[in-house]
Amino acid sequence: MQVNSERIPTADAAPADNRTVSEADARPAKGAAAVGLSANDAAKAAALRRMKAVALALLIGMAVVFTVAFALQKQYPWLEYVRAAAEGGMVGALADWFAVTALFKYPMGLKIPHTAIIPRRKDQIGASLSDFVEHNFLSEQVVKDKLASVDIARKAGEWLRSPGGPERVAKEGSAVIRGAFTVLNDDDVQAVIEGLFRKHVLTPPWGPPVGRMAERIFAEGHHHTLVDLLVDRTADWVAANHDTVNRLVSDRSPMWVPSFVDDLVGDKVHAELSKFVRAVQADPDHQVRRSIDSYLTELAHDLQHDPAMIARAETIKAQILGDPEVRELASRTWGTLKNALLTAVDDPDSELSRRFKAAVRDFGNRLVDDAELAGKVNAWIGDAAGYLVNTYRSDIAGVISDTVARWDAEETSQKIELQVGKDLQYIRINGTVVGALAGLLIFTVAHLVFG
Repeated sequence: MQVNSERIPTADAAPADNRTVSEADARPAKGAAAVGLSANDAAKAAALRRMKAVALALLIGMAVVFTVAFALQKQYPWLEYVRAAAEGGMVGALADWFAVTALFKYPMGLKIPHTAIIPRRKDQIGASLSDFVEHNFLSEQVVKDKLASVDIARKAGEWLRSPGGPERVAKEGSAVIRGAFTVLNDDDVQAVIEGLFRKHVLTPPWGPPVGRMAERIFAEGHHHTLVDLLVDRTADWVAANHDTVNRLVSDRSPMWVPSFVDDLVGDKVHAELSKFVRAVQADPDHQVRRSIDSYLTELAHDLQHDPAMIARAETIKAQILGDPEVRELASRTWGTLKNALLTAVDDPDSELSRRFKAAVRDFGNRLVDDAELAGKVNAWIGDAAGYLVNTYRSDIAGVISDTVARWDAEETSQKIELQVGKDLQYIRINGTVVGALAGLLIFTVAHLVFG
């Protein structure tokens, strides 16, 4: 912790602005407008002036009583007791006035040693206060004990499940999302998405992972549904395209073959093709199906272990996802996500908003009803607060010393006097009363002893 030693005046130094102490003392009495005080400080300044007036009135009253009693004590001997009491009261009032005044300024402008304590030693006071707060309040155990006694998790749960809690969280979350989208640069976000896509999708070879996934699919027979669909569609196409088959046969036969022969051959080809497709369709263990299974299994194996097949997969990947395609994909991904989120958060009745509110309400119920979860959350909060306190408590407490160091001497004295000056005036009042009683007691005992 650093203290600004350049701001610390020496014991013989005058106040920072070289004004006399009486001038500085007059500032609080001139009203809030003169020094730019807040309404709260203005009220404190007015109370301070009233208490100073009361203490001064008692001193003046004691002086008047002393003067009258001193002048008439020979005619009225009992006034000697009154004089002694008034004399003690004046001494007590003056002594306590000096003590209180010495805290904030030089009494009567006289640079008496060990006076004007606060203006001269404000930086040391700020550093001491900062050190006191750091070691007595910003302690990990103190913070954890306080948080444990508060039971933040349960109170947070009560609020989260209250009628307005989820709506408030959703509203603030919407503001955060809109603010984040306002701050984020679209080009930067697209560059990040593109970089992640390249790192996790394009850079790793596709062959081995695709082969492993396909091998598992083929081994478990999940591809049979797709094969059945392809066979069914083939059978439907053959049944609906008799003329197409005839035309294909006719187009490939020699010119000298009569057309009726082409028709006969076409009918035969179509019939055999239909018969073949229906056989494949009806028999789950057909040779064609086994051949397809064998081919797919071999393909999955080659994608994992055959360098040539792996290279072909990489070539296909490069053809499908080149640089323009990747950039376009990143742009579309970010644009879609951004528009979808903004639309959802702007509509309190959107599916996202409803689900989010329901999740918040459910989490609040769990915090209240699940003691184990609440205990874990409280422990997490305590650990996080303890870490922050241990790591940053010097910086947090340093705010006190840094703030006091930035104040000038008169400002510091004024601020502190506004906070405690009213109570300190009671010292002057009590000193007057106690001094009067002490003076009366001393005079009485002396009179009784010595006559």
